[in-house]
Amino acid sequence: MEYFAFQWHITEACDQRCKHCYIYALGSHAQFKQMAVADMVTVLDNIEDFGRKAHRQPYLYITGGDPILHPQFWTLARMLRARNIPFAILGNPFHLDDIVCQRLKDHGCRKYQLSIDGLESMHDKIRRPGSYQETWDAIPCLKRAGITVAIMTTVSRWNYREVPDIIDEVVKHKADVFAFARYCPDVDSKDVCCSPEEYRWMMERCWEKFQLYKGSDTYFSLKDHLWTLFKYERGLFSPKDYPDDEVVYGGCNCGNAHFTILSDGACYACRRMESKVGNALHENLYDLFMGSRMDAYRCYEKFEKCSKCELLRFCRGCPAVAAGYHGNMYAPDPECWKAV
Repeated sequence: MEYFAFQWHITEACDQRCKHCYIYALGSHAQFKQMAVADMVTVLDNIEDFGRKAHRQPYLYITGGDPILHPQFWTLARMLRARNIPFAILGNPFHLDDIVCQRLKDHGCRKYQLSIDGLESMHDKIRRPGSYQETWDAIPCLKRAGITVAIMTTVSRWNYREVPDIIDEVVKHKADVFAFARYCPDVDSKDVCCSPEEYRWMMERCWEKFQLYKGSDTYFSLKDHLWTLFKYERGLFSPKDYPDDEVVYGGCNCGNAHFTILSDGACYACRRMESKVGNALHENLYDLFMGSRMDAYRCYEKFEKCSKCELLRFCRGCPAVAAGYHGNMYAPDPECWKAV
């Protein structure tokens, strides 16, 4: 049975104030939310019902904020273990040690994602002083417990030149997975986005590193959908290998195989843009996913640039970046370099 991903933000509490964070953009004194245990039960019932109706296995990405800071985090972990629901954590390194990591593994945690957003000076500037080394120091604890370690980088004009060097460090520290995603701007921070030329330059350098470290213990996830364009231009991908022109084979999972649930139960097609479609505490998740509000994220013919591109069924760039940059998710991805 195929997985269906739910990214579940159970709390907004966090030890960091990252420059690109959508939560802390509200200000350090904003009123932050966290989900009550009774509401967690409601959400889990709803998720399991979705899985039965969709014939998909739910896979949860528990996050926040830092989910471990939720005072009832371990109550939730016990519920997930009892229901045999696989999960990963997207969190911080600050509260991890051998005991905590083993406890996570015992409750069914399969993967823990940490963030590195530059070399030491840049990372500590974006996140918090000292967090660069603390992140690397957490990897052995997680690996001793048998938990897969993923390193994620958020790419912006601040750090794009350092991303290839991050790959060296990821391999050196024996992380299991490396991937990067892009900074989502708003009208006041468009200049933080890379230009198409800058972004493609970074991808070229990263690709060289991926080839260099092919035999390493690290798996390089081509998470960004512009990797499809990159490979297409190099002759490593062809739409002709996918003859059914009525099928969407890849690209953004928004409206396809992903749902985000926030700590107040709000359901988003994508957390990286304003895309609320309902609430998991009092609406059925399957009905929401199959309903008209979610259909807006499946109208591929509305994408102004992508609809003219032969890679429409495989790429579509990042609608969230387009939404932040242009105020319209159907507008062209500002970091896509392809002319159509």
